This record gives sequence, structure tokens and C-alpha cells, in this order.
Amino acid sequence: VQLQASGGGLVQAGGSLRLSCAGSRRTFDPLVMGWFRQAPGNEREFVAAINWNGAVTYYSDSVRGRFTVSRVGYKNAIYLQMNSLKVEDTAVYHCAADDSLESIRTKPAFWGQGTQVTVSS
Repeated sequence: VQLQASGGGLVQAGGSLRLSCAGSRRTFDPLVMGWFRQAPGNEREFVAAINWNGAVTYYSDSVRGRFTVSRVGYKNAIYLQMNSLKVEDTAVYHCAADDSLESIRTKPAFWGQGTQVTVSS
């Protein structure tokens, strides 16, 4: 499984950004996919996840109501719409994937490279 994230950048507090992640694998099985982030000096933390058909989503308390994770049908491609961004949202955001909904929030099997999100005050 390969994951490619994009869409990071610099934005002012209160602004919006949209991250994208495209996944590929040798089979046609849809992946459970999600986002984690890691700020300097902090541990990597779960942000959001979505199940294989988009019917189930999970969010951390810190982003619920501001971020929205979505996917395109059964494709292994997801988005993270981030609104009302705060300075504390600054981090490297990583796309992650797994075959299990139980694992995606804690220990996903597959990781992509990160994309930097910087929110200025």
C-alpha cells in the first residue's frame, strides 16, 4: 500500500485548508483511511478517520466540528477539510490506512509521508 498526501501550506488563524491523500494497493479492496498529525516536540496524535464506504467517521475532540474527513465513493482517496484553523493545529499531517476499522485510530498498518500545515496568528 502506498499513500500520497498533499495540500498542506501556510494559512492564517481562522482560515481553511484541504488535505488530500491518494492510496494505491495491488488489490481492489477499499482501505480504511485516516489522518494523524505531529507537532514539534509532541507525539503523533490521531485526527480523523473514515471507513471503507464513508458511512462511518471518527474525529479527535480537538478537531471535531472544525474538520471534516470524506472520501470519493469506494476509492482509496480521502480528504480532510480543515476550517477555523488554530495556531495549535500547526503540525505535519500524515495519511494512514489499514484494513481494520479497529486499528485505524490507534495503530494503522500503512503510513504515507507527511504534509506540513502551518497556522499563523
